[in-house]
Amino acid sequence: MKKLMTIMGLLTITLLGGCSNSDQEVLNVFNWGEYIDHEVLDMFGEEFNVRVNYDTFDSNETMYQRLKAGTTNYDVVIPSDYKIERMIGEGMVQQLNFDKIPNLQYVDPEFQNLVFDPENLYSIPYFWGTVGILYDTTVVTEPVDSWSILWNENYVNNVYMYDSQRDSLMVALKLLGYSLNTRDVNELEAARELLLDQRDLTNPVYVTDTVINSMIAGNSALAVVYSGDAAYIMDENPNMNFALPKEGTNLWVDAMVIPTDAGNVDLAHEFINFMMRPDIAQMNTEYVMYSTPNIKALEAIQNEEWTQNVAYNPSKQILDEINLEMYRDPGDFLNEYDKIWTEILAESR
Repeated sequence: MKKLMTIMGLLTITLLGGCSNSDQEVLNVFNWGEYIDHEVLDMFGEEFNVRVNYDTFDSNETMYQRLKAGTTNYDVVIPSDYKIERMIGEGMVQQLNFDKIPNLQYVDPEFQNLVFDPENLYSIPYFWGTVGILYDTTVVTEPVDSWSILWNENYVNNVYMYDSQRDSLMVALKLLGYSLNTRDVNELEAARELLLDQRDLTNPVYVTDTVINSMIAGNSALAVVYSGDAAYIMDENPNMNFALPKEGTNLWVDAMVIPTDAGNVDLAHEFINFMMRPDIAQMNTEYVMYSTPNIKALEAIQNEEWTQNVAYNPSKQILDEINLEMYRDPGDFLNEYDKIWTEILAESR
């Protein structure tokens, strides 16, 4: 799962392809924890007779700071949309050579030319999804169609909010009718007050990836989760269901990019093309259970039971009915988000 952190926070895995020797090419990959089928890495190493060094990060901010420090030499990195937008603006990623990525043909056009890379020059989508409400159908009997249910007093100490600045503020902003990319301090302050009003309903107030096992165990009635985690949880616990609130939510895309200072650009292109091969994309989506933008991979699994839900495969009608927004890079206004979030956490303990 995308947001599943490693026990040590940062995991480095070295995978050898063929017989290891000092002349082997090396590919350095930086990705979210547990966001790839490790057999795929083995297969790439063997097929191209290379060594793969695989490092993981637990947030876009951690990833960004590592690259910004200039002490790394990653060839392929898989950040989220808004952070890619910032990295493009700061010259941290290079334009791709699409002659070397013929498997782009398998990527759904709906996930190309997106707002963070409008000319589709720098990135290839890897996974996509939404943020919504996971709920226990044995406990929650009323319709789950609005973020407002997370403030319902029937569920005191039975609500999990996600310990994520953008995601938790997004919930409040959307419920108030504002954009999740607001640059209005007054709107952020209103979102803060709404989240503070919710304190007595949440215990613990904000959680991270412990929400996955906790919801599988049925420890809470409601939780804000990423769609891929919801698909996994529902596969493990059939009492759970997932809803996209009518006020709207975040549509996110994580994509593969090549840093400007990558040491092995040709091999990086080979890896991105390999990852877009339908059989490889299928292996990854089956392992991670996040939605794939790969048309052929999606066709191969469309009849699998775990894909038959609004978390993994929401219909176009559902997506059209709600107000979906992608996170944008807030630029210097990020300071205001940081300030508001710090206040929320300080008053919620």
